[in-house]
Amino acid sequence: MSLWTRISDALAALSAGEGLTAIFDRLRAPPERSVAFAIAVIALGAKMAKADGQVTRDEVTAFRDVFHIAAQDEAGAARVFNLARQDVAGFEDYATRIHSMFSEQPETLADLLEGLFHIAMADGFYHPDEDAFLEQVAHIFGIPDAEFSALRARFVPDAVPDPYTVLGVTPDMDLEAMRAVWRKLVRENHPDAMMARGVPEEAVRLAEKRMIDINRAWEDIRSAHS
Repeated sequence: MSLWTRISDALAALSAGEGLTAIFDRLRAPPERSVAFAIAVIALGAKMAKADGQVTRDEVTAFRDVFHIAAQDEAGAARVFNLARQDVAGFEDYATRIHSMFSEQPETLADLLEGLFHIAMADGFYHPDEDAFLEQVAHIFGIPDAEFSALRARFVPDAVPDPYTVLGVTPDMDLEAMRAVWRKLVRENHPDAMMARGVPEEAVRLAEKRMIDINRAWEDIRSAHS
């Protein structure tokens, strides 16, 4: 059964008048967490699109970059997006339910936030309202400020990303301590590790860019200390 078939089944189980937040309360078992993850990215992405007032073609394409959406599955994805846009529940409610679901897996919450950054930057412009939205979601998720700054440094092209910020380290740290942080990030972003924590296979592709950024940052730091 495909991810999108399972998402459609989850939507079909909603009772009249129920919003998407009900789904996050139900899909807590590990086998279904990948469904919840996919719905969460789309739902929060829809709320973020509402925050900056428009949905661009590039943002729609970005959803397809995160998840392989076949033609027959587009209606299901659109339904999730529209339900989230129309839901009276605010994005804070969504983020709080999602945090509760993945509270023991902070890496998964970081994966989800990365998907939202990918969507936010799809049109090449980082809107101030998107920044405020993502910063608040990160706060609700319990993601440290340094980790949020590292994500923003990787995605928002204000300047050449600072390698120390990308790794979440400081220049005054011992090189071996920074190496340990780099190795930990490499382990956490291995595809097997990501799928084990409930990230759907479709979203693991995001880690490819992440690993390039992480390894480049480490090489820059190592070269600076050689």
